[in-house]
Amino acid sequence: MPAIPPRRSRPAMLAGLLIPALLLAACAGHEVDFQGEGDGVVGQGAPVRAVLETPSVGTVGDDAADDPAVWASKTPVTVEGVQTPGFVVGTDKKAGLYVYGFDGAILQFMPEGLLNNVDVAEGLNVDGRPQLLIGASDRTPGRMGVALYLFDPAGTGDNKVRYWSSITTDVVEPYGFCLARRGEEVHAILVGHEGELRQFVVAAGPDGRPSAQLVRRAEIGSISEGCAADPATDALYVNEENVGLWRYSLDPASGGTRTLVQPVASGVLVADAEGLTTLTDGDARYLIASSQGDSTFPVWRIDGAAPQYKGRFVVVDGTVDGVTGTDGLAALGGPVGPFPEGLVVIQDDVNDTGTQNFKYVDWRDIRAALGL
Repeated sequence: MPAIPPRRSRPAMLAGLLIPALLLAACAGHEVDFQGEGDGVVGQGAPVRAVLETPSVGTVGDDAADDPAVWASKTPVTVEGVQTPGFVVGTDKKAGLYVYGFDGAILQFMPEGLLNNVDVAEGLNVDGRPQLLIGASDRTPGRMGVALYLFDPAGTGDNKVRYWSSITTDVVEPYGFCLARRGEEVHAILVGHEGELRQFVVAAGPDGRPSAQLVRRAEIGSISEGCAADPATDALYVNEENVGLWRYSLDPASGGTRTLVQPVASGVLVADAEGLTTLTDGDARYLIASSQGDSTFPVWRIDGAAPQYKGRFVVVDGTVDGVTGTDGLAALGGPVGPFPEGLVVIQDDVNDTGTQNFKYVDWRDIRAALGL
């Protein structure tokens, strides 16, 4: 496991375009997470097994691993001199950002501070070249907001994920985060611990410098984290941890208008309602959630007029240990390295062989278990 070096200095934050951070914790009614998480309760669900796992994250003996994101390339790319058909990024929310291969091995570690949720988006042109944008909610004091990174798919040699810029916000404690392409625009959605929802359009100027425009402010109502976008239906899904799963429009003009997809309820979605991810499988698209209170994963089909609940799965012991108390998860359909029809990556709160880590589950096994 790579050593965690001291925090490096940062370039200045974007000035004049973004909102200054407001340290409101002293006067805000700070909510407490649901106390059942991590108790090892496992509910009913179709059993599946992880096929491999990453090493434990570097922060030993702490609640550290949190959220992953998955990206696959049509042609091999190079990360730190290693050729790979793509990668998984995952946060150690006490220390920084990991980049993993599809075999679970560590390709890169960035000591980026207190990053919580992470996501990726393709197709942002910077300096005339398409780049992969990686964003993460950032809780590092003095940088409360979103940290932005770039990866050059055409790079070689010592090519690596690199820091690009930061978005500072008025969110008390950045928590959930997701990216989405809406037409030609890349949207960054930040969810705050206190239920704040902030949406930005991220772009690069002719000189390669970043810009971020705030296009939506809304209030979810209480502690919230997981978010995932489905641009095909112009939908944004958000988990309000002790209330339920909401569907918003991805259109920022819709403000706080929303529909409750699933309230927190025994046997379906148990508080904390945590991570969210989407997956495209041919003509079908699915939304997967983490029901952290009972360590299960409910699934909805979302390509119709309204989400349709399809059942739940659990990750049980197999070649590697099972999964409990999941915070974040990510999925990608289609060919993903050695996973021919898709991959689901899931944070494991209680890892039998060390501290917290991420488990890889073949989408075909989930699809078969649920009869999709």
